[in-house]
Amino acid sequence: MKDVDRPALTLSAALAAVAGFVDAIGFLDTGGLFVSFMSGNSTQGAVDLLDGGSSIALVSAGIIAAFVIGVTAGAAVSMRAARPRAWVVAGSATAVALTAVLALGGDSTLWRVGLLAAAMGALNTLFLAEGRARVAITYATGTLVSLGLGLAALLTGGSRTAWRRPLLLWSSLVMGAVVGGLAHRLGSPVALGIAAAALGAAAAVIALRARGSGLSPRR
Repeated sequence: MKDVDRPALTLSAALAAVAGFVDAIGFLDTGGLFVSFMSGNSTQGAVDLLDGGSSIALVSAGIIAAFVIGVTAGAAVSMRAARPRAWVVAGSATAVALTAVLALGGDSTLWRVGLLAAAMGALNTLFLAEGRARVAITYATGTLVSLGLGLAALLTGGSRTAWRRPLLLWSSLVMGAVVGGLAHRLGSPVALGIAAAALGAAAAVIALRARGSGLSPRR
């Protein structure tokens, strides 16, 4: 994460907040499953399968599959498209907007969480290097590991600032979840519409910045 510049860090923090916002909505809509935290879904599905809850296990597996599909699609765009970050975020915004429409029409929650999981998966492909994601935008575990390592460096005479960036990302995710939980009280269609608008605005900013600064197509 240390090689991510300030504008990219600002973008990742903003998107982490949106991811927390969306994850809170998915959690509340499903009654305990996640659209960005796949470790939680994996554990929940395994435990429910052992307890005879095969339907919940299947739903968890479906959400995980949708997340992986989103990562695959986002990575393909990132590897092939010009200005891929704008396209990936715009695609995620479109998927979230569609879930808002489906929620407004009262369509199945399962279709909605699948689309949300795919959208969140795609966001993790914005900062790729050597086939790996440099920044974990939608899940906290890797970020907390980075935070712990940064604190260890601080205590042992190493970098004094390495802990700040992962703390910012984790805090953004948590605060986004808090706001998402509050927004859910307005109803899923409204809350998801807010998330889609935020992602759409982020995509527009990315595209304008890339065009205005004459960045290479890979940015």
